[in-house]
Amino acid sequence: MKIAQALTIAGSDSGGGAGIQADLKTFQERGVYGMSVLTAVTAQNTLGVKSFHKVPLMTLDDQLDAIREDLMPQAVKTGMLVDAEIIHHVAQELKDWPGMQLVIDPVMIAKGGEALLEWEALQTLRKELLPLATLVTPNIPEAEALVGMSIETVEDTERAARMLVDMGAGAVVIKGGHANMKQASDFFFSSELATWLTSKRFDTKHTHGTGCTFSACITAELAKGTSLAESVRIGKAFISCAIEQTLGIGHGHGPTNHFAYREREWK
Repeated sequence: MKIAQALTIAGSDSGGGAGIQADLKTFQERGVYGMSVLTAVTAQNTLGVKSFHKVPLMTLDDQLDAIREDLMPQAVKTGMLVDAEIIHHVAQELKDWPGMQLVIDPVMIAKGGEALLEWEALQTLRKELLPLATLVTPNIPEAEALVGMSIETVEDTERAARMLVDMGAGAVVIKGGHANMKQASDFFFSSELATWLTSKRFDTKHTHGTGCTFSACITAELAKGTSLAESVRIGKAFISCAIEQTLGIGHGHGPTNHFAYREREWK
């Protein structure tokens, strides 16, 4: 039996809660062989980032070439892409990969609200990478940056999702974690389906890496041949369990529990 394979193109999180580390843990939990291309190395923990180092472009290209020539994945996800140069290189490489399904987690707004992508990089993401996406998974601040409008209501969310598809994305999930709602509600929109996915909102500070984990779970499911709508549904259930069954690790914004969904399935 051929094992499904998925690739993550993102930054490294030495604390293990987000980035490459969260993606590979999630791939493993969903029974998918995971590969990685590093865009940056960070020194961080649950209290914050201590230092940051961008991977040289030659090293980035070598990683992408090494994967393509020997370990071609069925699905790819992108996370932190650092700047316009890296986004351009990734887009140029991925546009020629046959049969690729791409999930874009547009990491551009930090938990504290500061921008992680400069204007040029945002423009490159919009023009070059977004049209390659099977699915893009922004939170509300990221969606606002991508479409250039404020998102404050249900109607705003639905309009922004349609705008992202008009910009070239195959489908979109706008995550509602930043919304002032009693429940955690995400909006999924594609040419075939528009629906809200709702779960309980949990009162916890241990949410580091939720976006990485959610998008990685969807990527893993797509690699296995699961439909897009069902992949998103599983991703929502996976991240809800990961947040609910907190690990309580660290003194700041701790990581989610990547094996919580598996434990629930065993019961």
